Amino acid sequence: MKNEQHQELLKLAYMKMPFGKFKGQFLSNMPETYFVWFNRQGFPKGKLGERMQMCFDLKINGQEDILFELRKRYGNPFEENQ
Repeated sequence: MKNEQHQELLKLAYMKMPFGKFKGQFLSNMPETYFVWFNRQGFPKGKLGERMQMCFDLKINGQEDILFELRKRYGNPFEENQ
């Protein structure tokens, strides 16, 4: 179970926004206000929405540094799959 959580955090750390003003940026690099807007309007369906919600939760709890640290420690094992 712990390995699955680690993998999911790694995927979140490397997830990039596929559309809009912040297209191509890591979710964790996007401003909190962007997530607040989506939280009010509704996150997209599927993995993108799930990961945006996770990132929002980390941001509002002051824990998004976890994602920055993961990117520093590990290369992107998902580069081909994104």
